[in-house]
Amino acid sequence: MTLPLDRPALQARLHRDGFAFVTAEHMRQLLPTADMGDWEAFRASWNDLAPDTYLAAVGRHRSRRHATFAIEPDGTLQRQPHQAHWQSARYNPLQGDIQRWFLPIRPALAGGASMRGILLFAHALFAPMMAGEPRHWHVETHQFRIEARADEPGEPTPEGVHHDGVDYVLVLLVDRQNIESGTTTIHADDGALLGSFTLARPLDAAMVVDARVSHGVTAVTPIDPTQPAHRDVLVVTFRATTPVAPTA
Repeated sequence: MTLPLDRPALQARLHRDGFAFVTAEHMRQLLPTADMGDWEAFRASWNDLAPDTYLAAVGRHRSRRHATFAIEPDGTLQRQPHQAHWQSARYNPLQGDIQRWFLPIRPALAGGASMRGILLFAHALFAPMMAGEPRHWHVETHQFRIEARADEPGEPTPEGVHHDGVDYVLVLLVDRQNIESGTTTIHADDGALLGSFTLARPLDAAMVVDARVSHGVTAVTPIDPTQPAHRDVLVVTFRATTPVAPTA
C-alpha cells in the first residue's frame, strides 16, 4: 500500500532538498485525475510533434511543441499568444541567446482538462513557496519526445547538466516505450551529485527548485534495437514576474 503524500509534505521536501522525485502512485493522489478525462488524447498528442530543428543534425531525434500561459495571483489561468522560447546562454550554452520558435501545442490540448489540471496543481504547489506578495507567473509548457536508435542514443538534455533560468520546474513522464536509462541527475553548484532517479512509469514526476540545483538526464537507448523507442515528457517551467503597470 502506498502511503499518501500531501502537498505540504512535498513542499517541505522541496524546501529541504531543492528537488523531489514523485512516483506515479503519489502523483495520482496529487493531481485531479478524476477530472482529466482527455488524458488518452493528451498522451496520444505526442505522436503529433515536430522535429526540433535547432538541434541541427540530431534534431530529427527530438520533437516538441510549446505553449505559454499566465497565471494570476488568484490562480486564474490563461493561455498567451504564441511566442518564442528564449534562454540565456548562461543557462543554455548550446542554444542560448536565440529566439526558438516551435509549433504551438494544439488548442484542444492546451485548453483541455489534463493540461489545466497539471498546471493548476503545479501552481498550488509552487506559488506558496515564493516568499513575499502573491506573484504573477510566466509558465511555459514543452511537449518533448526523445527517440533512441540502435546506432544513436537519444539525448533528453543535449546541453548537459544545467539550470533553466526559472524558479521552478516540473517534469512529468507521459509515455516510455522500449527505452533503457534516461536517469535524471540532480547536482549542487559545485557539480556534486545530490540525487538520481529514473522516470519509468506514466505520471512519474521530477520537481526542481531551479536556482538551488541543476539537473540533467542521461542518454536513452532502445531495449530492442529493431523496434521504435521513445521517451515522452511534459516539461513545465514557472517564473515569477512583475506585471507592467498600465499607462495613463
